[in-house]
Amino acid sequence: MKIQNPHDKFFKETMGNVETAKDFLMNYLPDSVMRVVNLDTLEPQKDSFISPELEESFSDLLFQVDILGKESYLYFLFEHKSYPDKGLVFQLLKYMVEIWEAKMHKEYVKGLPIIIPLVMYHGTSNWRTVSSLGEMLLGYDELPEDLKIFVPNFEHVLYDVSTYTDEDIKGKAQTRILLTLLRDIFTKDGDKLQESILRSIHYLNELEDRQTGTEYLETIIRYVLSAGKSLTKHNVKKMITQIETNYPEGSEVTMTMAETWMEEGMEKGLKKGMEEGMEKGILKGREEGGASALSETAIQLLTEKFGKIPQDMKDGISKTDTAILKLLLVNSFKFQEIDEARKYIQ
Repeated sequence: MKIQNPHDKFFKETMGNVETAKDFLMNYLPDSVMRVVNLDTLEPQKDSFISPELEESFSDLLFQVDILGKESYLYFLFEHKSYPDKGLVFQLLKYMVEIWEAKMHKEYVKGLPIIIPLVMYHGTSNWRTVSSLGEMLLGYDELPEDLKIFVPNFEHVLYDVSTYTDEDIKGKAQTRILLTLLRDIFTKDGDKLQESILRSIHYLNELEDRQTGTEYLETIIRYVLSAGKSLTKHNVKKMITQIETNYPEGSEVTMTMAETWMEEGMEKGLKKGMEEGMEKGILKGREEGGASALSETAIQLLTEKFGKIPQDMKDGISKTDTAILKLLLVNSFKFQEIDEARKYIQ
């Protein structure tokens, strides 16, 4: 269930589909752009311009498209941090320059293509950063208009998904699912996120191809279980019940991923609990000046993990010195079987 960057994967799996990208653009491109762009020529490109150190915060997609009959590009930058990056406009400029340089050096073109930058943001903080390069340049607004022509400036189209209402979310099923889940994924209210997930699953019924729907359901579940930090076991069980009722084709894969999620959560919780118990046990042992507190903690942790502990092991733990007990506590969360603890017992 662990995904290195679930926001990136969900965004690219959804918007990387040309039909979904076209549907989004038809519903959300400004009218000024729609008048000159031919979305029937939309074609995803393999290029990515995000540097490795920024991959945790940004994703991008590049689409070739005809604008006024000429080869042009729509460059989509997706910011998936919880707060906006003040240097985003400057980053856009660097990426656009890289696209132009690639065209010049690899294809030896005489003229450079138009690039329209699009930015999607879904963080918890309000978008308060600049919207144009000129705003980053000291004194730019004070320049006379005949001097501004010597200074580069551009704006970008912004989609602040975090501010969208249900009525703002338009398009076909996958587009609405993408925007609904991106909007709500950072919420601290597990019930609210559960509601968004169930609404998204309902949207899947609009797809004529049930196989496509089932495959995309897997994408949805993988995303929300990886990125939805507010989800509880109750929320996940409710989600499973609804899927079994409303989208039974996807119930098996959903159940499998949910069980994995729950097991990982239990292991994580157990590990944390054991580490905290170990820490308290060591502290108590130092305070009381002996190994009895540590042996008591070790027996308690092993009992919580494996259930019943053989009496001979309890006796052995009680006789083990402090240094060995500390090693036992440090490694206890790794044990798969109770007998693995025996090598630490005298």
